[in-house]
Amino acid sequence: MRNLPDVYRGVDALRAALAPLRQEGKTIALVPTMGALHAGHLSLVEKAREHADIVIASIFVNPKQFAPGEDFESYPRTEESDLQKLADHNVFGVFAPNAKEMYPNGFATSIQIEGPALGLETDHRPHFFNGVATVVAKLLLAVLPDIAVFGEKDYQQLRVIERMAKDLHLPTKIVGAPIVREHDGLAMSSRNEYLDAKERQTAIAISQTLTTARNALRNGESWIDVRKKALAALKLSGFATDYFELRHAKHLGTPIETSGARILVAAKVGTTRLIDNIEV
Repeated sequence: MRNLPDVYRGVDALRAALAPLRQEGKTIALVPTMGALHAGHLSLVEKAREHADIVIASIFVNPKQFAPGEDFESYPRTEESDLQKLADHNVFGVFAPNAKEMYPNGFATSIQIEGPALGLETDHRPHFFNGVATVVAKLLLAVLPDIAVFGEKDYQQLRVIERMAKDLHLPTKIVGAPIVREHDGLAMSSRNEYLDAKERQTAIAISQTLTTARNALRNGESWIDVRKKALAALKLSGFATDYFELRHAKHLGTPIETSGARILVAAKVGTTRLIDNIEV
């Protein structure tokens, strides 16, 4: 068994550990997570290793991106097993602060973002991307990595973070990594743990519907017809759909044509809300 990676609870301790590595000319990558790690997260670590000498993972369940009534309290917290998984992937260390370290008494700053943050998730979770942008900015400033890796499953989030980093001139390259799926096509997510056996079987409809819609668009069907069929299919499968939309892959505006577009979906089965997307 490999030794567990060192865990840093404070920004100052983390920066002190990274300073000599920078002096040696080592490049540093950050993989931000909220823990409850699965193969999708670990693929981000491997992607980071392709781009940098040293990989830092962060584990922090960010309260600012959860609204009242969402699953902040019940969100899975599995630090011990997370550390073992990260040890198997040779991360240098783990930044795992508590809420007081990230948001100390008197904390009064937040980032408000528009552009790619408008619509889709924001229509249903208006608080979400301001909370995400604020915590990611803090993580990037704590670590000051050369690159940071984010998964394409949270596609709108990826575009929001790219926009924020560019707008604020943050010295970190944002890298997207492909979605990792289960054997039946379901996108890997920590929230999949909430699904019971019946809901888990139902959940595969979300990726199947995306694939069917993508193929229909490639065959020349209109988006109006494709979307109508997709919404009906999701409803028949047992989903309550928040959105099923076609967007420009770069800026997430309404696309003029399907080339360079992406279909994004958020839908709930039982009490579990799942998101997914596919390139057209």
